[in-house]
Amino acid sequence: MERTLVLLKPDSVSKKHIGDIIKIYEENDCTVAAMKLMKMDERLASIHYQEHIGRPYYEELVSFMTSGPIVALVLEGDDVIRRVRALNGKTNPAEADEGTIRRLYAESKSINAVHASDSPESAEREVHIFFNETEILD
Repeated sequence: MERTLVLLKPDSVSKKHIGDIIKIYEENDCTVAAMKLMKMDERLASIHYQEHIGRPYYEELVSFMTSGPIVALVLEGDDVIRRVRALNGKTNPAEADEGTIRRLYAESKSINAVHASDSPESAEREVHIFFNETEILD
């Protein structure tokens, strides 16, 4: 059983797509093991996006991610990292396949509805930025 972190970004929350997006994951055999509605602050953003610090888009990314509430999820399932990334679609919604979350709900390449871990190593690190073990159901 594999775990991944998913963040429903401020655009998804403000447009009331939380339930729609979670339903897509659940209908595709992803199990919600943890979930919280929260506000990302600059400190948390700097930890989560540490590999992006210093890049030209970093300040815009942090500004967007701290602009409103997010929903943090831990999803579990077989091959869940790959499957969730496929469900999310390409970062640019104009290039995302029909029916993917970003094609359905993202505005642009930078206002793109969701984040998901890209590897088992990233998932392990990212899950524990947002959740402690007592918050994740077995």
